[in-house]
Amino acid sequence: EAIRGAVEIYRGLAENNPVAFNPDLAMSLNNLSNRLSDVGDREGALKAIREAVEIRRGLAEEDPAAFSPVFAGSLNNLSLRLSGVGDREGALKAIREAVEIYRGLVEKNPTVFNLNLAMSLNTLSNCLSEVEDRNGALKASWEAVEIQLCLAKENPSAFTPDLAASLNNLSNHFSEAGDSEGALETIREAVEIRRRLAEENPTAFNPDLAGSLNNLSIRLSDVGDREGALKAIREAVEIRRGLAEEDPAAFSPVFAGSL
Repeated sequence: EAIRGAVEIYRGLAENNPVAFNPDLAMSLNNLSNRLSDVGDREGALKAIREAVEIRRGLAEEDPAAFSPVFAGSLNNLSLRLSGVGDREGALKAIREAVEIYRGLVEKNPTVFNLNLAMSLNTLSNCLSEVEDRNGALKASWEAVEIQLCLAKENPSAFTPDLAASLNNLSNHFSEAGDSEGALETIREAVEIRRRLAEENPTAFNPDLAGSLNNLSIRLSDVGDREGALKAIREAVEIRRGLAEEDPAAFSPVFAGSL
């Protein structure tokens, strides 16, 4: 309700003065898309992000230095929304464009944009996986992990959670490519990181730990370690049971999956 109100106001302002208010309208449309996605309105979310991308494309053409970063961000969101409605080719096209923009930005300012590039590479890897380009997905995921390893070394507290997420993603792509050992090694590393994070802040990181433990169980099963797989999934179930008791709407589905 709040973001719909903001969009309505900015739309009226942009009609009278597009130069001044189109950037704000695009920002609010981007946020509206995220909120619509949160409540399961995939078509509405897609419509909003398409409009945001259209506005930001025009802004980036006029002033690349100022607007290319937010344009790339909306392209990343567009890719996610297109994937959500099953348009795999459209999703892949959008994220390829976002990655290309971020690469150019990283060349000029790696400190600011390396994280954005890594996140978009993760999205690219998932889109490539959806169109069954397993080698391409693995390559993109590897690159994301390499970037985030460097970031986490420089600033562990800020970037270690993102590194764990990328390792979790990389494990999935190793598995898809038939490399069971690589998948297992990578998910072990993700679990180790997330366990440390959850010890320091269980509220924030227990859900991620449970997700990686669930994946570890699958990877252990893939290599025939039945006892290890059972141990990992028992721990995931224990964590997710507690989460589902506190917030059934959010965690009951993943709890059921682990059961």
